[in-house]
Amino acid sequence: MTRILLAIVVMAVTTYIIRMVPFTFFRKKIKNRFIQSVLYYIPYAVLSAMTIPSIFYATQDLPSAIVGTIVAVVLAYFGLPLIVVALSASVASYLALVLLPLILK
Repeated sequence: MTRILLAIVVMAVTTYIIRMVPFTFFRKKIKNRFIQSVLYYIPYAVLSAMTIPSIFYATQDLPSAIVGTIVAVVLAYFGLPLIVVALSASVASYLALVLLPLILK
């Protein structure tokens, strides 16, 4: 029980520090357009850096992951809802995982 409480306290302090450091260093509004644009795109870059590798390692089969990714990118390009994109990519990846070995025999 003590270890769990200690872990919760450490996580809370870490989260607080991460959120308060920018407020202590940047008291004034950032006026530089370059820095504003860099800060604007950081969440997208971090999300992509975390998501893209997991897409290709989720199925343990690279061809099925590529098929699922292509389906997701195409459907997202056409502006379909996220649930449709996610389910379609999952189904396409599963079908590729099952059918590609049968086709390639």
